Amino acid sequence: MINAKEFWKKRFSAHMKETNRYLKYIFNGHMAVAMFFFVSALAYFYQQWLQDIPEGFPTALIVGAAFGYMVSYSPVRTLLKEPDLVFLLPAEYHLGDYFRRCLYYSYVIQLYLIFLIGAALGPLYFATYPEFGTRHYLMMIGVALIIKVWNMLSNWWMLKERSPRIRVTDQLVKAVLNMVIFYFLAKGEWLFASIVTVLLVVVVLYSYNLSRKKAGLTWDLLVQKDQQRMRTFYRIANMFTDVPHLKNTVKKRHGLVRALIGGLTYRQDQAFAYLYRITFVRSSDYLGMYFRLIVIGGLAVWFVPNVWFKAAFALLFLYLTAFQMMSLWNHHRTIAWMDIYPLKKEWKTKALLSWMKQLMLFQTFLFGLLFLVQWNPVGLVIVWGGGAVFSYLFINSYVKQKLV
Repeated sequence: MINAKEFWKKRFSAHMKETNRYLKYIFNGHMAVAMFFFVSALAYFYQQWLQDIPEGFPTALIVGAAFGYMVSYSPVRTLLKEPDLVFLLPAEYHLGDYFRRCLYYSYVIQLYLIFLIGAALGPLYFATYPEFGTRHYLMMIGVALIIKVWNMLSNWWMLKERSPRIRVTDQLVKAVLNMVIFYFLAKGEWLFASIVTVLLVVVVLYSYNLSRKKAGLTWDLLVQKDQQRMRTFYRIANMFTDVPHLKNTVKKRHGLVRALIGGLTYRQDQAFAYLYRITFVRSSDYLGMYFRLIVIGGLAVWFVPNVWFKAAFALLFLYLTAFQMMSLWNHHRTIAWMDIYPLKKEWKTKALLSWMKQLMLFQTFLFGLLFLVQWNPVGLVIVWGGGAVFSYLFINSYVKQKLV
């Protein structure tokens, strides 16, 4: 008979070793400095904005949606692997203690999201509803911790259901009810919140009753869900370091490919320029990350009131973009054909440096357009001029030295 407790310890130890291996690269010095600056600046302007908060601002709606989403998002990490479908299936009824520990672990590692949201929205809530005070807000957080348990148990029970339509419907209904509960709590309407809470309990009990009718666990679904979450983690880690066992997906995107390679010729020294452009467009990592950084940086540039902080945010996100795009250099390192073809290494270096410079200049141009729309000529000159100089110096000094 399998020892569920010992099995959990081994599987948990291996999982922590694997995640810690990549977390040290994610939270490296570059990212720590950038995030410290980003969070500090946002906190400063957040505090300034709260001093003159608009009348009628929908604080209750924002707090209800944020808390409701956080308690609804309650996935269960089982740490299962594909071979478990064969070797552990016969021992399912001996693994009760293992899955209980999975629930405990999943609950604990997700608590930081509730506390993070609570800390972020606390000043906004106190500025809007000073009459409720700290005790009321702490009670809301306590209710969130309790409802989080209900949602996680309900999600675990629903994993016995094979129909995706039923699972999605269940998730949507609970998410809406959770948001409505915290909307009423934020407004101090405990009676309405209690009524909706009763409806949530009914949905949770329905999930439990549905799971009792199922014969056993859907092991393939449990493995699939856990693999999806690990792939998400690996994609994030792959932006900072190499993840050998990450299975990258490729998308065609014919229109973008034609637009980017249209000006290239079929000469040998253009081979890497062609390769890096289509890799950037068709890979599942680079294009999405590039546009996400543009959107987040653009929002910061748009909403931050001070022109110098606007320019600083623009340069910060230029730096983050260049830092992330450097991983293109090693993207094809395992392909033997790269060493067989008669292509010079300096062509490869030149192609990547040129492509990264174009990406940074295009991002600089877009950030400048935001200053133009807001009619801020000083900021426009600072960003376009400073962004161009920064792109040139960063590419030809730091990035060039790292391409080895």
